[in-house]
Amino acid sequence: GGGFEFKNKIVGGVIPSKYIPAVEKGVVETMQTGILAGYKVVDIQIKLYDGSFHSVDSSDMAFKIAGSMAFKKAFMESKPVLLEPIYEVEVKVPEEFMGDVMGDLSGRRGKILGMDTEGTFQLIRARIPLAELYRYSTSLRSLTSGRGMHRRKFLGYEEVPADIAEKIVQESQEAKKKQN
Repeated sequence: GGGFEFKNKIVGGVIPSKYIPAVEKGVVETMQTGILAGYKVVDIQIKLYDGSFHSVDSSDMAFKIAGSMAFKKAFMESKPVLLEPIYEVEVKVPEEFMGDVMGDLSGRRGKILGMDTEGTFQLIRARIPLAELYRYSTSLRSLTSGRGMHRRKFLGYEEVPADIAEKIVQESQEAKKKQN
């Protein structure tokens, strides 16, 4: 990812430079607490290009709040997406369990990357979202009568499918309502 970048594009002093850090702080705090389903926001660039101030009413707090509010509005207009961690999983199983294990991996939104043979075992490589790996060791033991094994390594992040993202956001909003 590209990380976070804040660019001050103010010209002509429409906002005094002493208030610019407060705007950035409002954005950063909102990024940390999250907007969409309460997850932090990553990999964005912010350009501050306009605003106004009042010699009596302006303060660091006012600009921090304004930065936060402007960021929330722009964020929602930008069609944000949820990302999820993706792992590469290598599963080693006796050949007779291959079908059941492949079906289980597919049912976990896994994408098969390749298969190989190692002696009497079959090796399956797949990409799987971390959310789908919950209790995978238990499931694999059950499917293979304890004879299957796996290892995994983190690959990166990918966009959550739209239907699942919608459900996550909805559940988050319902949880917030219950807290209030």
